[in-house]
Amino acid sequence: MHKEPSKVHTISIFTTALDQLRSSVLKMSSLAQLNLKNSIKGLLERDDDWCNNSIADDEEIDLLEMQIDHEGIEVMSRFQPVASDLREVISSIKIGANIERVADQAVNIARRARKLNEHPQLPELHLLDRPIRLALTMFDDAVRSFAERNATLAVELKSRDKELDQLNRELTDVLINRMQDDSANLPSYLNLIFISRCLERIGDHACNIAEDIVFAVSAQDIRHPSKQQ
Repeated sequence: MHKEPSKVHTISIFTTALDQLRSSVLKMSSLAQLNLKNSIKGLLERDDDWCNNSIADDEEIDLLEMQIDHEGIEVMSRFQPVASDLREVISSIKIGANIERVADQAVNIARRARKLNEHPQLPELHLLDRPIRLALTMFDDAVRSFAERNATLAVELKSRDKELDQLNRELTDVLINRMQDDSANLPSYLNLIFISRCLERIGDHACNIAEDIVFAVSAQDIRHPSKQQ
């Protein structure tokens, strides 16, 4: 007598595929966190080796992004998930793209840091302390909210992004004034401005990740709240 394929067996395969997709996103995020911290270490410790490590390891993150895309498309084509499962797959693919962009910003910071390391350290480097702390914690919390499916933590990132934007504007204004008084160090001031901009962009990507987590968990779109009123 012919037996129908076990529904339980099919569900088990689907669950395994979803777990693999989540695992790939977490692995990618862990590598991006490490790369970002290495680039910051290279900047603050004026150590090109840390910068070079961040730049060299970026290729693995690019490969993981492609793997996540492949795994996500494979899940959708094989199992045709609906509702919350479909949201999770789509969000995982989008989150992978934002993690890759965070890693790109880490590389940009590392390259700018190497340029700064060629010159005497400027006291204005300390102006980056708060933006660095905020960008790092925002990305760490975005990753944690994905790992824990914590939509509440994800929503909190939106307000912190405004603070990071403000810090970037304030730092840029200060350094532009410095350039007018100290043209000899203009290239270094420019590099500090570019690094601040990279940190601000990391905050943006952390917020993008948070938005996708909220969508995956609750089906709520928080990207443009003012337009939903």
